[in-house]
Amino acid sequence: MKMRSLLPLVVLSFFVHAEAETTKPNVIVIMADDMGYGDLSCYGANQFETPNIDQLAAEGQRFTNGYCSASTCTPTRYSFLTGTYAFREKGTGIAPPSSPLIIPHETHTIADMFQSVGYQTAVVGKWHLGLGGEEGPQWNADLKPGPLEIGFDYSFLLPTTNDRVPQVYVENHRVLNLDPADPLWVGMKKPDDDHPTGITHRDTLKMDWTHGHNATIHNGISRIGFYTGGHAARFRDEDLADKWVEQSNAWIEKNKDEPFFLFFASHDLHVPRIPHERFQGATPLGFRADSIVQLDWCVGELMKTLDRLEIADDTLVIFCSDNGPVMDDGYADEALEKLKDHRAAGPFTGGKYSVYEGGTRTPFITRWKGTIKPGVSDEVVSTIDIYGSLAALTEAEIPKDAALDTFDVSGAMFGKAGAKGRSEFVQQDNGGKGNFGFRSGDWKLVRHDKKKARNTVVEQKLDNVAVPQFQLFDLKLDPGEETDVLESNLEVAGKMKARLAEIIKAGRTRP
Repeated sequence: MKMRSLLPLVVLSFFVHAEAETTKPNVIVIMADDMGYGDLSCYGANQFETPNIDQLAAEGQRFTNGYCSASTCTPTRYSFLTGTYAFREKGTGIAPPSSPLIIPHETHTIADMFQSVGYQTAVVGKWHLGLGGEEGPQWNADLKPGPLEIGFDYSFLLPTTNDRVPQVYVENHRVLNLDPADPLWVGMKKPDDDHPTGITHRDTLKMDWTHGHNATIHNGISRIGFYTGGHAARFRDEDLADKWVEQSNAWIEKNKDEPFFLFFASHDLHVPRIPHERFQGATPLGFRADSIVQLDWCVGELMKTLDRLEIADDTLVIFCSDNGPVMDDGYADEALEKLKDHRAAGPFTGGKYSVYEGGTRTPFITRWKGTIKPGVSDEVVSTIDIYGSLAALTEAEIPKDAALDTFDVSGAMFGKAGAKGRSEFVQQDNGGKGNFGFRSGDWKLVRHDKKKARNTVVEQKLDNVAVPQFQLFDLKLDPGEETDVLESNLEVAGKMKARLAEIIKAGRTRP
């Protein structure tokens, strides 16, 4: 094991080998996309296997109360990088194709934190946090501000999300392989009457749309938004996972001799689900489950690189998801029709877009070989607390006006016996417009100000389900949130309503 700058033993007293000298670890955060609690075999899936992620779990801590902070991608990614609940910042809902950078470039991020203590930093994969200033991304020029302006030394991105245009890679500040003679144009209005779309050329599609995804066609799939040009820069959907692994492994090898932080942002489960041909048909459940198997392969390839470079013992790996599962999310890919007995959200109600448990309680695994003792933890941990926990580990300073809601739960996150995770936690859906889940101990308050809920049953296509404004659940007795006990626990509900309102109004929860 290569030695790096030592940390005082008092900081690392919770580690298994506290009596020995310990190094600053490399850190890889692998964030799955749209993965539910029940989507891995180590979390109960029995229609297919995920051996590489299962091995991570067997060698580290697998959490039964692991959360992301929101039930859609952009706000969770915002909160992970900033340590602040996304509902505190306007414009943090699902980003449109030509969104400017959602994180103000002066914001102190987790990447800035790592840079401040000598780490090299990179993000590879799905970004979906916007690029450019107020005018939005200038696709044929420098795309900044972007990741490099908020703490990353290197970035290789899918700039939006793959159901939104354009289908190009962005490396650092530029669209990769863009031909100046074939400029890229991106917009939300049809560029001309003859422009092929999923509506006008539906019979040419290799994957049909079910709602919304019917604008520009690329690779036989219609998307959200319109674009023209940039043909030499366009990628093939089937190759995305391979490209993330290729770029990540190359960057790891280049930076293996100094501490590094890699944010590996998968896209596999997100629509349009088009896994590489070698994974198509890998499961009996269709392209959605095939994409899970593909992601498992990605994880295995990254772990092989750590082993080959002999830095696995020096590397903390965190596996998580940006939100819970969804089946029909705009494309006819047979995710519902081939679901069989698979429960993507495990035992929980709801999924993506929902503030019920299935929307934000997702797989969460930490592995640091030789340091984190393998086991299963029931402590509450969240993606928003990766920032605070790793700042404590590396002894990095967090500015007072930054990371307003992250906490140091490193003891629980790294498996210290008796260490506690979060005692209370706010969940949100997309833009933080009045839909919240608030967990305090085993109590869960659900708030829907418009009295409507989405994706309450993942195995069905249900939207705009009528619900009360407030519901109360005892997660210890009722983890599936099947029985509303608000009327029989009015005092508890009243206190939780007041506390949730206080958290929202206060502007921060970190002391």
